[in-house]
Amino acid sequence: MAKYAFLFPGQGAQAPGMVKDVAESSASAKKVIDDVSSIINLDMAKLLWESDADSLSRSDNSQIAITTASLAIMAALKDKGIEPSAAMGFSLGEFPALYAAGVLSFEDVIKVVRQRGLIMQKVCEEIAAANAGNAPGMTAVLGLPPAKVVEIANGIKDAYAANMNSEKQTVVSGTAEALTLVEKAATEAGARRAVRLKVAGPFHSPLMQKAADEFQSVLDEVEFKDPKIHLFSNVTGSEVKKGSDAKGAAVLHLIRPVLWTTEESVLADIINAEGGTSEWKIYEPGPGKVLTGLWSQTEFGATLPAVPVNSTKSFAEL
Repeated sequence: MAKYAFLFPGQGAQAPGMVKDVAESSASAKKVIDDVSSIINLDMAKLLWESDADSLSRSDNSQIAITTASLAIMAALKDKGIEPSAAMGFSLGEFPALYAAGVLSFEDVIKVVRQRGLIMQKVCEEIAAANAGNAPGMTAVLGLPPAKVVEIANGIKDAYAANMNSEKQTVVSGTAEALTLVEKAATEAGARRAVRLKVAGPFHSPLMQKAADEFQSVLDEVEFKDPKIHLFSNVTGSEVKKGSDAKGAAVLHLIRPVLWTTEESVLADIINAEGGTSEWKIYEPGPGKVLTGLWSQTEFGATLPAVPVNSTKSFAEL
């Protein structure tokens, strides 16, 4: 019997019209969208399918939209008898992973993600207003080993290695001045490119401490149960065994780097220990295929490819 690992995408994966065809062909997927609408009193069908790219890119819209899309796809997969034995998510994607693992209830994950998006949007707008024309942000460094990028960031004030995406790509958060220095140093060190990203703020760095403090108050009253399946943390890069640890990581997540490459290695070890590649399948249930691409860059990607699942066409090919 096949085992499944789900990789849930993060902010930036959103696209106008996402999962519309899935919702039109799956009553379970459509029910997820309707239920989310009721819980937060927001027309999710309209947000998902009628918003333009700029509106969807806002944290207060993208986070709940991506989470809703991922949970809708997961519901449609369940109808096909496909449920995860392991779940991990990139940044925002950790929240649908928490639901998939039974750590958060459906209602709680929706309420928590909604508040997370609102808080991050507000804090990013405050940061932008306080640094008009020179706001902090993020830079992707391509073509340097992660250790080298970390070394560069550690040597520059207000620069922080934020996303360990792959052996070829590391993202740095920081002030505008710090990122300029990072880009120069990375290029001089042999980076293929150093690209300033179009994001709202310096995510996964201490510069988001205010958002973390506000988000902590949201989580104080939320119950985090122990995971029922393999679950992994961006903060530690390792498997999460207790709900209390997942809860603590959910706040630290806003100010700590995403250790994605480490998580990928831990997942690979579990797959090898529990039946190997012949028994496991890896799906990316959510908009886009970023995590599928990152997995393909690992040493495990060739023997066990990840597959994006986000359309009726991809469902038909399962």
